[in-house]
Amino acid sequence: MTKPNLFFPTPVWALQLENYKTINEEMFSYIKNIQNQDQDGIQKSNVKGWHSKDFDLDEDVPKKFINHISPIIKNVFFDMNWEDQKQTVKINNMWTIINTGGAGNLRHQHGNSTLSGAYYVRAPKNSGEIVFYDPRPAPVFSHPNVKGPNLLNAQVNGISPKEGALVLFPSFLDHSVNENLSDDERIVISFNIKVGMKTS
Repeated sequence: MTKPNLFFPTPVWALQLENYKTINEEMFSYIKNIQNQDQDGIQKSNVKGWHSKDFDLDEDVPKKFINHISPIIKNVFFDMNWEDQKQTVKINNMWTIINTGGAGNLRHQHGNSTLSGAYYVRAPKNSGEIVFYDPRPAPVFSHPNVKGPNLLNAQVNGISPKEGALVLFPSFLDHSVNENLSDDERIVISFNIKVGMKTS
């Protein structure tokens, strides 16, 4: 059987960082310190969970974390065949979300960005998949019944969180987070990346 051409695929990258245990312990301490200073956090897509204000990206700990993930972001540029000599790549903002039992995140997307990411510092079993939705309008309005989901017909796909895993995706892609069904904290670091032309 011949394979179809995939003309307009939506890429989502997911891989585990090396030395993630050391990274996670450092980020866990940093995040808990932020939470202790601001118990209320802010309200965005989070339901019941705690959403921090944006990290200060001039601080040493976020800077070190960015250094760990920068090679992976560079590989995404390579995969997409994006011009890297005349464009800048900048992480605009970064924050953390802690979802305890019963917490999740409503469907949303990240505006005014090119790529977005999620990195898992704590990811207990059954703590909530990140769920992505088909961005194309036509299949949403009209689609045949299917025997089962596959890469060609699925309108929703999810990735189970895993400690040390980094997920990168186009910022326009709608996503949500399922309810944390565990008794432990699900801790994610989220961020947005903006690609723009270099100024002379």
